[in-house]
Amino acid sequence: MEVRVAETAGFCFGVKRAVDKVYELAEKASRPIYTLGPVIHNETVVDDLKKKGVRTLSGCEELDDIQEGIVVIRSHGVGRAVYEKIAERGLECVDVTCPFVLKIHRIVEKESGQGREILIFGDRSHPEVEGICGWCSTKADVVSDKAGSEDFMVRSHEKISVVSQTTFNYNKFKDLVEILSEKSYDSIIHNTICDATEKRQREAQAIASEADTMLVIGGRQSSNTQKLYEICKEECENTYYIQTLDDLDSEMFRSSSCVGITAGASTPNKIIEEVHEHVRNHVRTEL
Repeated sequence: MEVRVAETAGFCFGVKRAVDKVYELAEKASRPIYTLGPVIHNETVVDDLKKKGVRTLSGCEELDDIQEGIVVIRSHGVGRAVYEKIAERGLECVDVTCPFVLKIHRIVEKESGQGREILIFGDRSHPEVEGICGWCSTKADVVSDKAGSEDFMVRSHEKISVVSQTTFNYNKFKDLVEILSEKSYDSIIHNTICDATEKRQREAQAIASEADTMLVIGGRQSSNTQKLYEICKEECENTYYIQTLDDLDSEMFRSSSCVGITAGASTPNKIIEEVHEHVRNHVRTEL
């Protein structure tokens, strides 16, 4: 049995930068450390940071209860109002927003300031999208699928600017843009899916197209891992979404001649290596 592990699997630049910074703060800081939401969508990492004293806030309203400390803005980013609230509370802000996300903030801030309505391709409830909306001074609409794009309506005299969640499905992005192009809007299209996401999705698709079994590793709340699973499932029916080695069952790939492995941007290398080693050991046992 052949085992293929995606080269792009695991932490992307933005996630690694954020996680490393929080661990650094946990080792050195003498004040309480808080992250606005889990620093990444991976329970293993969040639990480990909790043991080191890092507290996760479920929402910015909890800032009202903090007297002192460091507030970390995670890689997903936040809206302008959150920065203002942190400053009002007199708390130190450590901003590890992914540079690709910051780029989107600047785009929507500028173009909504010019009167353009903002259309975001993404998941309305995802923290990255919520943060993007927080930089829009005009109306912001969120579309996640073809039906939403087909139903999207603006007044004929309005101008629109289109951006995308950085982890959005690249193939779906192209489909939605095509639908939008059929309407006579004065529109500016920005493909703001990050390069790492696009490469990860393309590599996962290529491996899944040749594999008998595909394993996609990542947290259940991870948007980019969910997109990977959707892409792989289209290519390989025998695709499984697992969070850790504990979720892996050898029956998943017992009769496979080729097993592919990929992982979301919030998945530590240690977990990927554990899954890979387990599959390889299964091969040795079978031999």
